Amino acid sequence: MAYLRRKNKYKKIWVAVIAAVFLFGILGAYYFANNHKVESPTTTTSETPAEQSTAPTATTTQPPVATAPTHILLTVPFTSQAPFKVWDSLHEDACEEASIIMVNHFLNGTTISTPTQADKEIKDMISWETGQGYGGSITLSDLSTVAKKYLKINNGQVIKINSYQPIKDELAAGHPVILGMAGKILPNPNYSNGGPNYHMLVAIGYDSTGFITNDPGTRLGQNFHYNYADFYNAIHDWDPNNILNGQKAYLVFK
Repeated sequence: MAYLRRKNKYKKIWVAVIAAVFLFGILGAYYFANNHKVESPTTTTSETPAEQSTAPTATTTQPPVATAPTHILLTVPFTSQAPFKVWDSLHEDACEEASIIMVNHFLNGTTISTPTQADKEIKDMISWETGQGYGGSITLSDLSTVAKKYLKINNGQVIKINSYQPIKDELAAGHPVILGMAGKILPNPNYSNGGPNYHMLVAIGYDSTGFITNDPGTRLGQNFHYNYADFYNAIHDWDPNNILNGQKAYLVFK
């Protein structure tokens, strides 16, 4: 009997120990679960959500393509090279002077108000040129030098061409253009004796069919129109041996 009592006593002790171990196990698991939570990693950014959602998208835009006007007419004061219709030897060779005088007034925003004013300006310039050793006919380059020294226009450029398009471009940019011409093949019915061998005039505009000029070779030369082909064909700078060998070029003041 004593043996059975001891056996039952030990059995109760083991049951209590097992129960205690089981209880501590449950409590330990609960504590670990609530104090060792694993947080999911988060991604950080320097921008706020609003900045992320509204950030602009870079775009590339092409500049507008400039379209040249179909018609240009610059307001360039006009004078004939013979303001009083006196075609003596001095005035017969005064197309270069009349051309640069017209352009000079355009650049200065001034006018040629009377024939007396125009004639005086032409004669004064020819007198100065004679003192500098220039002859009756001069090249575009010579005229650019005269403009610089006599009229104080320092930005003349003589530009060679192989089509008439550069002339249109200059006019579209607001620049009147001075050109040397083979006068005998320049079709102007107002010329006498078939026109001069060498001539200068000012292109002041264009339209769909040709150039508009201030042609000092006639008193009817204001806004005189030449078709493109005839005009380009007649462009020749001064060549004392053969005008038709003169280069195709123009003089412009930017």
